[in-house]
Amino acid sequence: MDTVYKPKNILLTGAAGFIASHVCNRLIQNYPDYKIVVLDKLDYCSNLKNLNPSKSSPNFKFIKGDIGSADLVNFILLTENIDTIMHFAAQTHVDNSFGNSFEFTKNNIYGTHVLLEACKVTGQIKRFIHVSTDEVYGETDEDAVVGNHEASQLLPTNPYSATKAGAEMLVMAYGRSYGLPVITTRGNNVYGPNQFPEKMIPKFILLAMQGKPLPIHGDGSNVRSYLYCEDVAEAFEVILHRGEVGHVYNIGTKKERRVVDVAKEICHLFSLNPDTHVKFVENRPFNDQRYFLDDPKLKGLGWSERTLWEEGLRKTMEWYVKNPQWWGDVSGALLPHPRMLMVPGIERQFDGSDTGDSAYPLSASDSSHSKLVVPAPRNIPSTEKPSLKFLIYGKTGWIGGLLGKICEKQGISYEYGRGRLQERSQLMADILRVKPTHVFNAAGVTGRPNVDWCESHKPETIRTNVVGTLTLADVCRDHGLLVVNYATGCIFEYDDAHPPRSGIGFKEEDTPNFAGSFYSKTKAMVEELLKEYDNVCTLRVRMPISSDLSNPRNFITKISRYNKVVDIPNSMTILDELLPISIEMAKRNLRGIWNFTNPGVVSHNEILEMYKNYIDPSFKWTNFTVEEQAKVIVAARSNNEMDASKLKKEFPELLPIKESLIKYVFEPNKKTFAGGAAI
Repeated sequence: MDTVYKPKNILLTGAAGFIASHVCNRLIQNYPDYKIVVLDKLDYCSNLKNLNPSKSSPNFKFIKGDIGSADLVNFILLTENIDTIMHFAAQTHVDNSFGNSFEFTKNNIYGTHVLLEACKVTGQIKRFIHVSTDEVYGETDEDAVVGNHEASQLLPTNPYSATKAGAEMLVMAYGRSYGLPVITTRGNNVYGPNQFPEKMIPKFILLAMQGKPLPIHGDGSNVRSYLYCEDVAEAFEVILHRGEVGHVYNIGTKKERRVVDVAKEICHLFSLNPDTHVKFVENRPFNDQRYFLDDPKLKGLGWSERTLWEEGLRKTMEWYVKNPQWWGDVSGALLPHPRMLMVPGIERQFDGSDTGDSAYPLSASDSSHSKLVVPAPRNIPSTEKPSLKFLIYGKTGWIGGLLGKICEKQGISYEYGRGRLQERSQLMADILRVKPTHVFNAAGVTGRPNVDWCESHKPETIRTNVVGTLTLADVCRDHGLLVVNYATGCIFEYDDAHPPRSGIGFKEEDTPNFAGSFYSKTKAMVEELLKEYDNVCTLRVRMPISSDLSNPRNFITKISRYNKVVDIPNSMTILDELLPISIEMAKRNLRGIWNFTNPGVVSHNEILEMYKNYIDPSFKWTNFTVEEQAKVIVAARSNNEMDASKLKKEFPELLPIKESLIKYVFEPNKKTFAGGAAI
């Protein structure tokens, strides 16, 4: 009996890369009832544009993150109810593995191990499809008539294939020891649109487009088998639904080509003379002569290669001609022997020092200060992921309390600080006692019951908001610790350059223009001074909202209890969505200033209308003007729109404010009324 597996919620790792993006787009298009969650750290060879066909689909979600983050992986599996994993994420370029072999071990073996352990712990995975490579078999004899079959011995010959073989051993072990439902695939070379041009075919096409020589390693007699990307995506679709747990499936083709012949065919496509445009260069340290697969098992499931070589190569060439800037500046990847600098926080950088006549040095403009990693206290390489330990200030505050609950949910060790922020010796004692990896500052004076309190308590406000925050930043810098500082966006007000409802928000680099309250003055002052500290991640929170509508600090709770409200559009922060993001920002060691709001704006009336529709149909309210409001408050209030594009770029899954309100606040609190009574 032919059993067809039907997944519900699939996690695709590395799907902003080449092969997995085609698989993702295919599944999204063919199976609208499947939920697809993509996890990708957006390394140099990934590109979100590869997922353009999927991004607007309601069953698609993208999460930027590293499979090496156990906390993140566990969180995703649980919160997204993942039942199926298709694990594509890996470092794959053989040339890179000769120069950055430890990165391959970290990504390909450790990352796979983290995923497997998460599957074991959560106990909810029904399929784990591990994507390996034909290179784990090693070199095939030149005169072999039958290719390597799934039970052939693994004999990898380079650091890349060795790490893939090592990952396979872990997958097999977890399948046998813990009963994980694993399936492994081993595929031939894949080509087609969207491939990063460190690989031969796109590299040759881009060089040919520029009329430059095509570099051939060695004498070009090496033989490779090439499959078109759409055929491979279909193969994974078949394996997902019909593959048998515990089995390995080769994805191969019998059509082989010498590397030099591929170069000549590409020359002909661009009307170039191969005799003058094919250049033979120094070979790799080891270059397998041939990979040849036997794949009757997969054909038995109903799959077969559809795309002829000539057709696939033509379609690939046409795509690169139409999209020459898809990857931006890739000049370093087009070198005969590229060496990608796989350094955390530095993306798509190349080292051309091995060419002798061309170099691609890193410049200040190539990297982002917001992604610099705090240096380790000792220059000793480690293969173990350090455990997290958070030190949180603001235990009795709203945000500080929520942070503790999130840490408990994510299994992160944490302690609350005992010292007063302005007392340096007490902060040092906390750090020595807790030994944290990160510090969170959710302590501060906002006023009781509102910012009007600060107008008559200025020394107390300065002591905590300015002196205390600066002291904490200074002490943490001395100890090499990152501080996540919850600040405020109430330091701006609408002006001629940023009028209401214009969609033009204040950016992180803009100078504060609101000083209507003493509270805002202190916050603007300390934010400016904190720019001198490179260990601080400043998060500008605005009008915070949570799903707890009983909390008096909740903006919705406040305005629903006011006699009258103004109706002005504002940027706001949905804590249920953004506080977990702040923890992820700490894990990524992000720093600098961030507008920590959901994209877009929402007005008081729009919120209260939602409150009426979801919570209390009988609710009524009255508006008054800003001028009328000024007569009953002591300090002026800030109204503005914050530009959240920087945060959205780092976390593409971040919801617009109105969607976030519905998902995280109103839907969970929704009450159904029948005959006037809530049920």
